[in-house]
Amino acid sequence: MPLLLMLTAGAVTCIITYIEKYTMVEKLVSLFFVLLLFYILGCIMKWTLDYFEKQNEERLMEEGEVIEKEAEDAGEIEQEKKAG
Repeated sequence: MPLLLMLTAGAVTCIITYIEKYTMVEKLVSLFFVLLLFYILGCIMKWTLDYFEKQNEERLMEEGEVIEKEAEDAGEIEQEKKAG
């Protein structure tokens, strides 16, 4: 994700600086800062998405444990009814 975001921003920067007829040094400096900025933003976005994914997995695991516990309890009650 960070790589794709960074490379897309780099391509846009190259096109804009070429159209605006920047000097080579200006092109390289602006490209460097844009690549650095968007790489950092991509890493932050990836970390955020991973964090939410981890929370969702934990929530699903907790719900799965509750469902399994309820199913076990229901099975025990049915067995008691048949035995009783």
